[in-house]
Amino acid sequence: MSEPIVLASASPRREALLALIGVPCVIRPAHHCVDPPVCDSDDPGARAEAAALAKAEPVAAEHPGALVLGADTVVVIGDHVLGKPASPGEAVEMLRALSGRSHRVYTGLALVRDELRSVAHEVTEVTMRTLGDDEIAAYVATGEPRDKAGGYAIQGKGAVLVSGICGDYYNVVGLPLARLAEMLKEFGLRVL
Repeated sequence: MSEPIVLASASPRREALLALIGVPCVIRPAHHCVDPPVCDSDDPGARAEAAALAKAEPVAAEHPGALVLGADTVVVIGDHVLGKPASPGEAVEMLRALSGRSHRVYTGLALVRDELRSVAHEVTEVTMRTLGDDEIAAYVATGEPRDKAGGYAIQGKGAVLVSGICGDYYNVVGLPLARLAEMLKEFGLRVL
Protein backbone atom coordinates (compact mmCIF):
# COMPACT_ATOMS: atom_id res chain seq x y z
CA MET A 1 0.00 0.00 0.00
CA SER A 2 1.60 3.25 -1.08
CA GLU A 3 -1.12 5.82 -0.43
CA PRO A 4 -0.61 7.37 3.02
CA ILE A 5 -3.61 7.72 5.25
CA VAL A 6 -4.14 10.62 7.61
CA LEU A 7 -4.19 9.45 11.22
CA ALA A 8 -6.48 11.70 13.27
CA SER A 9 -4.58 10.85 16.44
CA ALA A 10 -1.38 11.76 18.22
CA SER A 11 -1.06 8.21 19.58
CA PRO A 12 2.45 6.87 18.99
CA ARG A 13 1.04 3.35 19.48
CA ARG A 14 -1.40 3.72 16.58
CA GLU A 15 1.31 5.19 14.36
CA ALA A 16 3.64 2.28 15.21
CA LEU A 17 0.91 -0.29 14.52
CA LEU A 18 0.22 1.22 11.10
CA ALA A 19 3.95 1.05 10.35
CA LEU A 20 3.98 -2.58 11.50
CA ILE A 21 1.56 -3.53 8.70
CA GLY A 22 3.15 -1.24 6.12
CA VAL A 23 0.48 1.46 6.05
CA PRO A 24 2.14 4.86 5.61
CA CYS A 25 0.49 7.68 7.50
CA VAL A 26 0.71 11.35 8.30
CA ILE A 27 -0.29 12.51 11.75
CA ARG A 28 -2.99 15.16 12.06
CA PRO A 29 -4.50 14.97 15.56
CA ALA A 30 -8.15 15.88 15.93
CA HIS A 31 -7.80 18.85 18.26
CA HIS A 32 -11.38 19.94 17.58
CA CYS A 33 -12.96 17.09 19.54
CA VAL A 34 -13.01 18.45 23.06
CA ASP A 35 -16.51 17.32 24.03
CA PRO A 36 -17.59 13.69 23.82
CA PRO A 37 -19.72 13.09 20.74
CA VAL A 38 -23.46 12.77 21.13
CA CYS A 39 -24.47 9.13 20.95
CA ASP A 40 -27.94 7.89 21.87
CA SER A 41 -26.76 4.32 22.40
CA ASP A 42 -25.70 2.76 25.68
CA ASP A 43 -23.67 0.24 23.67
CA PRO A 44 -19.94 0.86 24.26
CA GLY A 45 -19.11 -0.25 20.71
CA ALA A 46 -21.49 2.34 19.25
CA ARG A 47 -20.03 4.99 21.56
CA ALA A 48 -16.46 4.13 20.52
CA GLU A 49 -17.51 4.31 16.86
CA ALA A 50 -19.14 7.72 17.41
CA ALA A 51 -15.99 9.02 19.11
CA ALA A 52 -13.78 7.68 16.29
CA LEU A 53 -16.00 9.36 13.70
CA ALA A 54 -15.96 12.62 15.68
CA LYS A 55 -12.16 12.56 15.47
CA ALA A 56 -11.98 11.67 11.77
CA GLU A 57 -14.60 14.01 10.30
CA PRO A 58 -13.07 17.41 11.16
CA VAL A 59 -9.64 16.24 10.00
CA ALA A 60 -11.17 14.92 6.76
CA ALA A 61 -12.85 18.30 6.21
CA GLU A 62 -9.39 19.92 6.38
CA HIS A 63 -7.85 17.36 3.98
CA PRO A 64 -10.19 16.89 0.99
CA GLY A 65 -9.54 13.68 -0.94
CA ALA A 66 -7.43 12.15 1.82
CA LEU A 67 -8.38 8.96 3.61
CA VAL A 68 -8.59 9.78 7.32
CA LEU A 69 -8.55 7.26 10.17
CA GLY A 70 -10.06 8.05 13.55
CA ALA A 71 -9.96 5.62 16.48
CA ASP A 72 -11.14 5.60 20.06
CA THR A 73 -10.63 2.96 22.75
CA VAL A 74 -12.65 2.43 25.91
CA VAL A 75 -12.47 -0.17 28.65
CA VAL A 76 -15.69 -1.53 30.12
CA ILE A 77 -16.01 -3.45 33.37
CA GLY A 78 -19.55 -4.53 34.12
CA ASP A 79 -21.60 -1.55 32.99
CA HIS A 80 -18.93 1.00 33.87
CA VAL A 81 -16.87 2.67 31.12
CA LEU A 82 -13.28 3.54 31.96
CA GLY A 83 -11.57 6.17 29.87
CA LYS A 84 -8.10 7.56 30.48
CA PRO A 85 -7.34 8.29 34.14
CA ALA A 86 -7.29 12.00 34.95
CA SER A 87 -4.85 11.53 37.84
CA PRO A 88 -2.61 8.91 39.45
CA GLY A 89 -5.31 8.40 42.09
CA GLU A 90 -7.89 7.65 39.42
CA ALA A 91 -5.46 5.19 37.78
CA VAL A 92 -5.13 3.40 41.14
CA GLU A 93 -8.93 3.14 41.45
CA MET A 94 -9.25 1.81 37.90
CA LEU A 95 -6.62 -0.86 38.47
CA ARG A 96 -8.24 -1.89 41.75
CA ALA A 97 -11.54 -2.29 39.90
CA LEU A 98 -9.88 -4.38 37.17
CA SER A 99 -7.83 -6.54 39.56
CA GLY A 100 -8.77 -10.22 39.44
CA ARG A 101 -11.56 -9.63 36.95
CA SER A 102 -12.29 -9.72 33.24
CA HIS A 103 -13.20 -6.61 31.29
CA ARG A 104 -13.88 -5.69 27.68
CA VAL A 105 -11.84 -3.36 25.49
CA TYR A 106 -13.69 -1.67 22.63
CA THR A 107 -11.95 0.23 19.86
CA GLY A 108 -14.06 2.17 17.41
CA LEU A 109 -12.65 2.84 13.94
CA ALA A 110 -13.78 5.38 11.38
CA LEU A 111 -12.40 5.78 7.88
CA VAL A 112 -13.51 8.95 6.11
CA ARG A 113 -12.78 10.19 2.60
CA ASP A 114 -14.87 13.17 1.54
CA GLU A 115 -18.48 11.90 1.74
CA LEU A 116 -17.57 8.21 2.15
CA ARG A 117 -17.66 6.69 5.63
CA SER A 118 -16.83 3.28 7.07
CA VAL A 119 -17.32 2.76 10.79
CA ALA A 120 -16.83 -0.37 12.89
CA HIS A 121 -15.53 -1.57 16.22
CA GLU A 122 -13.72 -4.52 17.73
CA VAL A 123 -14.10 -5.97 21.22
CA THR A 124 -11.58 -8.03 23.18
CA GLU A 125 -11.97 -9.58 26.62
CA VAL A 126 -9.02 -9.09 28.95
CA THR A 127 -8.48 -10.81 32.30
CA MET A 128 -6.35 -9.04 34.87
CA ARG A 129 -4.59 -11.07 37.54
CA THR A 130 -5.23 -10.19 41.20
CA LEU A 131 -3.06 -7.22 42.07
CA GLY A 132 -1.82 -6.05 45.45
CA ASP A 133 -1.93 -2.38 46.40
CA ASP A 134 1.88 -2.28 46.33
CA GLU A 135 1.94 -3.59 42.73
CA ILE A 136 -0.71 -1.08 41.69
CA ALA A 137 1.19 1.79 43.31
CA ALA A 138 4.46 0.70 41.69
CA TYR A 139 2.84 0.44 38.28
CA VAL A 140 1.11 3.81 38.56
CA ALA A 141 4.44 5.35 39.63
CA THR A 142 5.92 4.34 36.24
CA GLY A 143 3.64 6.94 34.62
CA GLU A 144 2.51 4.41 32.03
CA PRO A 145 -1.23 4.53 32.94
CA ARG A 146 -1.43 8.29 32.27
CA ASP A 147 -2.85 8.28 28.73
CA LYS A 148 -4.23 4.75 28.53
CA ALA A 149 -7.89 3.75 28.58
CA GLY A 150 -8.42 1.65 31.69
CA GLY A 151 -5.15 2.86 33.18
CA TYR A 152 -2.82 0.21 31.75
CA ALA A 153 -0.76 -0.57 28.65
CA ILE A 154 -0.73 -4.24 27.66
CA GLN A 155 2.16 -3.55 25.27
CA GLY A 156 4.31 -2.09 28.05
CA LYS A 157 4.98 -2.80 31.71
CA GLY A 158 1.24 -3.43 32.07
CA ALA A 159 1.76 -6.75 30.28
CA VAL A 160 2.61 -8.32 33.65
CA LEU A 161 -0.82 -7.31 35.00
CA VAL A 162 -2.75 -9.32 32.41
CA SER A 163 -3.31 -13.05 32.82
CA GLY A 164 -5.15 -13.61 29.54
CA ILE A 165 -7.05 -12.21 26.59
CA CYS A 166 -9.75 -13.47 24.27
CA GLY A 167 -9.77 -11.66 20.96
CA ASP A 168 -7.53 -9.25 19.09
CA TYR A 169 -4.40 -8.27 21.06
CA TYR A 170 -3.85 -5.21 18.86
CA ASN A 171 -7.34 -4.02 19.72
CA VAL A 172 -6.21 -3.76 23.36
CA VAL A 173 -3.17 -1.76 22.22
CA GLY A 174 -5.57 0.63 20.45
CA LEU A 175 -5.86 -0.39 16.79
CA PRO A 176 -7.47 -3.68 15.68
CA LEU A 177 -5.36 -4.40 12.63
CA ALA A 178 -7.40 -7.23 11.10
CA ARG A 179 -10.60 -5.15 11.29
CA LEU A 180 -8.78 -2.14 9.83
CA ALA A 181 -7.43 -4.22 6.93
CA GLU A 182 -10.99 -5.28 6.06
CA MET A 183 -12.21 -1.69 6.22
CA LEU A 184 -9.40 -0.44 3.98
CA LYS A 185 -10.62 -2.82 1.26
CA GLU A 186 -13.83 -0.76 1.09
CA PHE A 187 -11.65 2.13 -0.14
CA GLY A 188 -9.80 -0.05 -2.64
CA LEU A 189 -6.70 -0.41 -0.48
CA ARG A 190 -5.05 -3.67 0.52
CA VAL A 191 -2.51 -4.28 3.23
CA LEU A 192 -1.41 -7.61 1.73
